[in-house]
Amino acid sequence: MKLASTRNLGKTVNFHEVVLRCLPEDGGLYLPVSEEDLRPWILYMDEKTSFSSIAGTLTSALLKEELSPVICERLAGTALSGFSPELRELEEDLFLLELFHGPTGCHKDFGASWLASALEHILTMSGKKAVVLAAVNTVTGRCLANAFAGKKHLNLVLVYPEDMLSGLDASWFIWNGGNILPVEISGNLLDARNLVREVYKTPELLEKYSLTLANTANIGRLLPQIFFYMFAFSRLRKKIQDDIFYSVPSGNYANLVAGLYAWKYSLPVNAFITDATPSLCCDAAGNSVCLDAMIPPSKRVGTDPAAPSNIERLEQVFALNPLLLKGFVFPSEVKFSGIPEIQFEAHEKYGVWLNEDTAKAFGAAREFRSRRDTTGAVVVFSTNHPAFEAENLRVTCGEPPEIPETVRLAGLPVSGKKISAGDLSSMKELLEIFIPD
Repeated sequence: MKLASTRNLGKTVNFHEVVLRCLPEDGGLYLPVSEEDLRPWILYMDEKTSFSSIAGTLTSALLKEELSPVICERLAGTALSGFSPELRELEEDLFLLELFHGPTGCHKDFGASWLASALEHILTMSGKKAVVLAAVNTVTGRCLANAFAGKKHLNLVLVYPEDMLSGLDASWFIWNGGNILPVEISGNLLDARNLVREVYKTPELLEKYSLTLANTANIGRLLPQIFFYMFAFSRLRKKIQDDIFYSVPSGNYANLVAGLYAWKYSLPVNAFITDATPSLCCDAAGNSVCLDAMIPPSKRVGTDPAAPSNIERLEQVFALNPLLLKGFVFPSEVKFSGIPEIQFEAHEKYGVWLNEDTAKAFGAAREFRSRRDTTGAVVVFSTNHPAFEAENLRVTCGEPPEIPETVRLAGLPVSGKKISAGDLSSMKELLEIFIPD
């Protein structure tokens, strides 16, 4: 796989270089520049093909120039064995793709586990080590810890606000012989992100610890989300003879961009739906528009290592044919005040609970279907387990979702090494003590 920066498409690099040094120096984001035809693999898969098998096959197809098929199968199998998305039919032409059936109930379980496995395999073959740095809240912190725990060539540094990390096994901690360093700062999530930004822009730390990221600024976190679409299609290909549309929460556009990459890799899809945001919305004529596209990439600030957006990757997909955006990506306004009504309706009509982000995608799909005379099946992405929002859903729907054991465990507190917000020198000391050369 060849990749290049969104701000310099003429200079290509390999996948193994990009996952280890995940941000280009020009401030852009890495994206695939080769268009693989995955049609033979896509059409071979059906409802009996497991998610881990889909992931292994497509990993091999995408990374065949750098990793052998055996390594690719092992990489994906190690990462994704034992859990899978689930496609739930609500109506004949409406489906919910549940992405919360991983070990921590977070949709990021898939991408984080695949990235951790890919990094570990690459580092093992090269005999090197690396440090993954992340500013996290409770859900994401537990997800990343579960994915990276026990890796021999990787350390994970979690920077989190006071009392906002829980449900981790103490044996994972670096002072207990594990590979995870939890760092609790005074302040909020913004303060945690600011500290990560400071660490990541310090050249000597970047080089000394081979720092990389576990969010979707790292293409290794984004690529596995392509597999969601392939999995859904494998379950629909014999059932749906009409058009297929996918509705995804906007978030930081990772799932939408992954879907567009899947389309470029020959996935049959007719359009993508999402909730409108200031960055991706509709103009006065109702056509999709990226407002950021009005600013040349060279005039923009660099990618935020702590909280990236994938909008620049989305723009590049349509750079050669901007008109395609208007007929292929459909953002619909979903007001925050309308989310409880969407959640209530989904529970009453279909017996499902939707978390806030999923409700946005559900509402956008509903709006899309109501204003367009089109037939076809809509697949709505359901992200984190609704039990994380149990109290809000109890108020909205009259009863809470069942809380699985994976979510219950998330309530057990974690005690990390404490430093003050913005204290870069103390952060350096912790790295020196716990992750020596």
